[in-house]
Amino acid sequence: MLLRLILAIPIVLMPNLLYLSVDSGVPGLNAATLLLIMLVVALAFSRPDHRIPSRSGQGLLTAPLLLWFTAVAIGLLIAQATMPLGIMGDLVHFKNVIFYPLLYFIYRRCGQGLKATRQMIYLTMAIAVAAGLDAVIQGLSSFDVGTYIEENRAAGPFGDENAANRAGVFFAMFLPLLLAVALFVQGHKGWRMAALAGSAILAFAIMLTYSRQSYLIALVGIVLLLLRRDMVLAILIAVLAVPATALLPDSVTERVAATEHYDAVGAVKLDDSTESRFEIWSGAWDMWKEHPFGVGLNRFSKHIGDYSPHANRDAHSIYVLALAELGPLGLLALLWLLWRLLRLALAMRGAASEMDAEAQALGIGFVVMILAMALGNVYGSPFIEGLVMANFWILCGLVEHYVVLHRYAGAAAATPSPAEVNGQIGSRFPLAARVMPGRYRAARP
Repeated sequence: MLLRLILAIPIVLMPNLLYLSVDSGVPGLNAATLLLIMLVVALAFSRPDHRIPSRSGQGLLTAPLLLWFTAVAIGLLIAQATMPLGIMGDLVHFKNVIFYPLLYFIYRRCGQGLKATRQMIYLTMAIAVAAGLDAVIQGLSSFDVGTYIEENRAAGPFGDENAANRAGVFFAMFLPLLLAVALFVQGHKGWRMAALAGSAILAFAIMLTYSRQSYLIALVGIVLLLLRRDMVLAILIAVLAVPATALLPDSVTERVAATEHYDAVGAVKLDDSTESRFEIWSGAWDMWKEHPFGVGLNRFSKHIGDYSPHANRDAHSIYVLALAELGPLGLLALLWLLWRLLRLALAMRGAASEMDAEAQALGIGFVVMILAMALGNVYGSPFIEGLVMANFWILCGLVEHYVVLHRYAGAAAATPSPAEVNGQIGSRFPLAARVMPGRYRAARP
């Protein structure tokens, strides 16, 4: 029970780290690091439950994560060799990049049973809804939602308006999980209504972030789930969605419409934010061609001014950032990791197909969640942002642990007990049953 409580604490606190003021005086030793140390110590001194499998082979994400860590470490060496700007700052950035995926390894070996694991999965969903509610309250209490202003963008626990895009990706990732429970769980009206309410909160929070990529991700996720639920229902909702856009706040439609505008001669032009991304990506391509092994970890913003008019800017895409900073090895590791994440999601769905409707719903929602995470990093790079990704990695570990537990339970059920084996022997060899009737009693048909 104590270990379960300790495992729950990071799930609650990781997305809310900005609300924690922990100053250790040591660079890189922040609240997140202290939470990880607490987890490692707790697992090291906990008494293992022998009813739960402690060894289940190599995890699906282990090899690609190790390759990713290797690419990041090589990137650190390249950065120090080509543009040394201070080893301590680079080490802190290196720690931040590799730190949060370590949560996957911890929660994959958390040692909890099926019930406790499922409870922690639901806890990650509840914390996502709480973060969304924080953003909704922030938006409704701080600014007029009827008019879009760049500075008035809700981000909840993730920071100020500059973190709104990352907050939107976080909400859009967890939305499919809750919506899947609302759509696919049968016979649990209370759970379905709670999941539907949580989905509505996350959808409203996404609107208040004014993140256009999050609008698209959420829409794709909703469409995929509706298509999985009922093709006719999906088409009906799609038809009704067009006139329903008139019910959206004017600020939302203004934000979407601002993607394109007309110049003085009537030509269609992209807004500055969108156009700058394409210019940055073009410069990143030129950067990679000149530095085929990458410019080094944490060096993109230092170089991009040489290849585009946007100096000291982020890559606004984890895939572009990986290629430019870490070279082909980094991009390969990232794509391999995404492929393994999809395999994990499909494994969860496959295991869930043999279980109850609740587990099946979680499996379907997790598949769409992985797709949402991949899309969320096309137009930004929250993949290396701990506030956004910490609970995602925790959830990945919990899901794989859940799948292992299910397979273990199925294997245990398929293995006959000693009494059943003796009964089978008695049925096959009647003489043995007569000689030792107490042990080899023939099984009754």
